[in-house]
Amino acid sequence: MPDAIADDTLDATGLLCPEPVMMLHNKVRDLPAGGLLKVIATDPSTRRDIPKFCVFLGHELVEQKEDAGSYLYWIRKKTD
Repeated sequence: MPDAIADDTLDATGLLCPEPVMMLHNKVRDLPAGGLLKVIATDPSTRRDIPKFCVFLGHELVEQKEDAGSYLYWIRKKTD
């Protein structure tokens, strides 16, 4: 997933649960409907928490991957 298409980025590097998800909730609220957010995190619990966040609130987890100790997520905000 190329960085160029993300509408915004949330860098939660170094933050531990529950901070990344709390910050994600605030950041997604500011995105336009259908907007794409890239999230960078280092807390392994985000592998569980961010997908659950997306399911619970109806956002689409477009992609999730791990790269050199960082967890990367691309989340599309629901349109309705």
